[in-house]
Amino acid sequence: MTDQQFTRIANIVQRAPEWIRHDLLSKDPGVRRRAEEALAAMIAAGLRTDIERTQ
Repeated sequence: MTDQQFTRIANIVQRAPEWIRHDLLSKDPGVRRRAEEALAAMIAAGLRTDIERTQ
């Protein structure tokens, strides 16, 4: 992972909506999984954008 990718991921996590932050702490596995998947999708989209810019 490059420094640029790490910075991009950190920025995405910092901008994560409050509901994701809240739901990541949930004791309900389904709620937590939904938040994890949403955050993963946000990160993947951000990284995909970076890859497309470099091609």
